[in-house]
Amino acid sequence: MAALSAIVPTKVGATYALAAVAASDTIASSLLGTLGAHLIITNGGGSPDVVAISDSGLTPAGQAGASTGDTVTNGTSQVFFISPKQVDPVSGNVTVTHSFITTVTYALLPIG
Repeated sequence: MAALSAIVPTKVGATYALAAVAASDTIASSLLGTLGAHLIITNGGGSPDVVAISDSGLTPAGQAGASTGDTVTNGTSQVFFISPKQVDPVSGNVTVTHSFITTVTYALLPIG
């Protein structure tokens, strides 16, 4: 499990390089602030990557919330919104898992 790092945009622009993902990554609540972040996943590999993002919420019946996410097809990029409401109150993190990690990279951009 790897902790993702954020790129903080500025008014004059911020340069960055995409970083490799792990099979299971975490996003610390401190990176999300009150507005959340955008997580960009770029799949440069030869297979689709099924991305699952944890949800700490509960259903009306008190059951654990379902993970969100999608399949990032090989050769494409997708942007996911990460809400501060998805943070697990015990760990203080949002967990992001990947089914395929070869040449899959990310950029995490806080909104606020």
